[in-house]
Amino acid sequence: MKMPWPRSLFARLMLIWLVGMTLVLAVSLALFVGERERIGRSALFEGIAQEIAAAADLLDRMSPPERERWIDEFGRRRLRLSLRPVSDDRLRSLAADHPLHLALRTAMPDRPFSILTVSRGDRPHPMLLVSLQLRDGGHVQVRLPNIPPAPPLHTPQPGRLFAALAALVVGVGLLTWLAVRLATRPLSRMAAAARALGEDPARAPMDTRGPTEVAQAATAFNQMQQRIAEHVTERTRILAAISHDLQTPITRLRLRAEMVEDEALRSRIQSDLDAMQGLVREGLAYARSLDERAPAQAVELLPLLHALAEDARDMGWTVNVPDSPCVRVEANPSALRRALWNLIENGIKFGGTVDIALTRHPSGASARVAIAIRDHGPGLPEAELEKVFEAFYRTEASRNRETGGTGLGLAITRNLLQGQGGEVSLHNHPDGGLVATVALRAL
Repeated sequence: MKMPWPRSLFARLMLIWLVGMTLVLAVSLALFVGERERIGRSALFEGIAQEIAAAADLLDRMSPPERERWIDEFGRRRLRLSLRPVSDDRLRSLAADHPLHLALRTAMPDRPFSILTVSRGDRPHPMLLVSLQLRDGGHVQVRLPNIPPAPPLHTPQPGRLFAALAALVVGVGLLTWLAVRLATRPLSRMAAAARALGEDPARAPMDTRGPTEVAQAATAFNQMQQRIAEHVTERTRILAAISHDLQTPITRLRLRAEMVEDEALRSRIQSDLDAMQGLVREGLAYARSLDERAPAQAVELLPLLHALAEDARDMGWTVNVPDSPCVRVEANPSALRRALWNLIENGIKFGGTVDIALTRHPSGASARVAIAIRDHGPGLPEAELEKVFEAFYRTEASRNRETGGTGLGLAITRNLLQGQGGEVSLHNHPDGGLVATVALRAL
């Protein structure tokens, strides 16, 4: 089973840096402690070896009577010298690779010696005994009562060790966070600019300050935004021009259709012209919705929904709006009214009855209001819930004469809502029918 890998670039870089630096610090700390203890042990035994060598050289220069008289004065600080041989069945030879053995061999390369250990029942470590041979054949015994045969590593206490390691990791983590944040912030800014571009192609250009790579990427993004805005404007202008210019020939055709004597043929021609007229009107409405960026203002939602329901009832439609607390949103009143009316009309067309529910999400700077407009029709396949917002897209159910349309109603609705910072989405209700949810900024 693979371990979960963070999805964001920021989290991945932070994880790599923290894991890598933690391992490096842990290994470095372990090596430092080990090397410190090794050097400390070497210095300790080298000092003892030098003292023993100096005492042996001094005894070499004395006669046996002088040695007897002065032997007790040597090495009182930490060495005990004796000219009497030690015979004890507890004596054991010390390994030749002991640090003291190596230090004595270095300090006295030509003097024979041996190192023995004497176990002591009341002490945790045995006593070290160095036996030296003098130049005249005599021997001297040197006891090291306070030095264990192999001093233990005096490592720091685990709590202090982990505290030091944690402090290093936290310090490196903060520096890493700052470095990674500085490196990934331009990507976050560009992602936010791309999302804003989808909602408002006329938004202000992206700031091009920063490192060379960031400035180049921001400049390219601004150029792309400008080209997109030009393409959208040109497409809107063409659509508006075509829709406007088609009204004159349609009017002429309508006048000429009145001259047709066959009433059935005249009726069919008038029906086709009405459909063409509707398509032209929807085309103009769609073009205006792309450019409509009227300033937003505070709008009371509940009175607006009740007014729309009354208008629908005057047309013989069934629209239910339950009482709920008054909620204000930031929107353009005419654009919002038109967008909600399109959704209500669409719900009546395919579902017969429309129920409207109002919900306010968490308060604060990012508070949102959701308007759920539900019909009781057959709903839509999951694959078409997003396609129906495309311009001129029509489902199979909307291609007949009774429910036919131009395929622009939902596209106009989305454009109108996006122009004021809102959004609309569709989903099928578990109990049947389609729910159109409009999300707006709350005040």
